[in-house]
Amino acid sequence: MKTQKIIFIILLALTPLLIITSGMRISLSPLFYTFEYRLPNFPPDPYGFTLADRLRWAKFSIDFISGKINTSTFAGAQQPDGNPLFNQREIAHMVDVRNLTIAMLWVWRFLILTFLLSFLFFKSKNDEVQFMRALAHGARLTLFFIAAVLIFLTINFNQLFTAFHRIFFEGDTWLFYLSDSLIRLFPLKFWQDLFIFIGALSILFSLALIYANRKYQKSAEQA
Repeated sequence: MKTQKIIFIILLALTPLLIITSGMRISLSPLFYTFEYRLPNFPPDPYGFTLADRLRWAKFSIDFISGKINTSTFAGAQQPDGNPLFNQREIAHMVDVRNLTIAMLWVWRFLILTFLLSFLFFKSKNDEVQFMRALAHGARLTLFFIAAVLIFLTINFNQLFTAFHRIFFEGDTWLFYLSDSLIRLFPLKFWQDLFIFIGALSILFSLALIYANRKYQKSAEQA
């Protein structure tokens, strides 16, 4: 099998992962949570977190799972009354989330590098058309996957949410009381909307790749 064909198949298979991890990477920016907390139907915190509190501690939490601050700093966060913001169970869970997030970010960076090198390879062979075609086929595969997930999400988000945590986290360390800070900062609606946000971005990226491929193929035929 020609080298181009092998790389084509690899790119096709990796494109869904690149698209979805790119959506996840964007979801770690302030873009999502800043908008989410301001939604009129976002549930208020019955224990007293204001919008400013949520914005502050959401950024703090995301900085932690992204590897920007260390565990001792995260564990040392305090409420206005001097009590710890997060209990030991929450801290342990967030350390697990941090490990998973950092792994995802390294995978995303590796994929970016892989696709860049693949593009340069196809360009050296004057075969950029195949590179674009691989991305378009991978984008169609992504659309199929996202559609299936969103349908399941609509039918039963709780089951999907539970299954996700049972796959990536051991035991019941991800279960908390309603009064715990993590639940107050990130209630169920936050996660429902986050899944939809990443899914919508993935659909947008996929459609953009399919459109770009069509434009590129048409330009190549006219050249």
